[in-house]
Amino acid sequence: MDLKVYLKDQCSIIDEALERFLPKDTVLPHILHKAMRYSVFAGGKRIRPILMMAACQAVGGDTERTIPAACAMEMIHTYSLIHDDLPSMDNDDFRRGNPTNHKIFGEAIAILAGDALLTEAFKLTSDPRHCIGCEPSGLLAVIHEIATCAGSFGMVGGQVVDMESEGRVDIDLPTVQYIHTHKTGALIKASLVAGALLGAASDQQLAAITRYGEAAGLAFQIADDILDIEGTTEEIGKDAGSDEARGKATYPAVMGLAAAREEAQSMMNEALESLRLFGEEADPLREIARYIVNRRN
Repeated sequence: MDLKVYLKDQCSIIDEALERFLPKDTVLPHILHKAMRYSVFAGGKRIRPILMMAACQAVGGDTERTIPAACAMEMIHTYSLIHDDLPSMDNDDFRRGNPTNHKIFGEAIAILAGDALLTEAFKLTSDPRHCIGCEPSGLLAVIHEIATCAGSFGMVGGQVVDMESEGRVDIDLPTVQYIHTHKTGALIKASLVAGALLGAASDQQLAAITRYGEAAGLAFQIADDILDIEGTTEEIGKDAGSDEARGKATYPAVMGLAAAREEAQSMMNEALESLRLFGEEADPLREIARYIVNRRN
């Protein structure tokens, strides 16, 4: 399959749906809705929603059912980036090659835009108008999975440990693994599990997709760590070398660049191995796993 074409097509589907679901900036409060839309449409690759759709496809489900939840996942991801960039956290000036939200709208509106996106995500996933054909028990499981992986036991928890570890020289590999599997890996895994659930996966299929998500999520963040060292500012959409400059707890910092690269490859292979029970319907997941590790932008 041509992964570039696949990603472009799926991204267009998600962007069109986000355009429909997000409040227009002509609706009060104008500045809040403008700030929300600014970051959502700032050029993201939509990897998490695409993974949700691909997981649904892999288990034989109807990908149309995933679109509201997939858009909700992108809203949650975007909120996390807005808050992550704030002066009180990573203090970044650029995201996806554009000025960060607080640089355009100020800190107060940026915080509130993130809050609104997080809340809007759960409003969307629980809206009866968008749940046609979804089993209530399955939809409840999806909402629970997303909430768990976005909160203190997932992304937010990982963010806290990441902040606590910054600048320290005594950080060990288990701590870095915790940060990566929670701050980044949790939402990636949640996207895949949600897609499988919405596709009415069997227990065996769900277990396989979950294993894929855990491995792919870790591979994604290790690759990001490497890209921060080897990539350019243009490639990564923010200042290159920022992790090292801040003393971030990363795989290259703890185990060296070569070992980190090997670990990323190992996680990619583990992700691919987890898909053995699937046929060509899981090819998008296979290609995305390879792309995650080998991407340069």
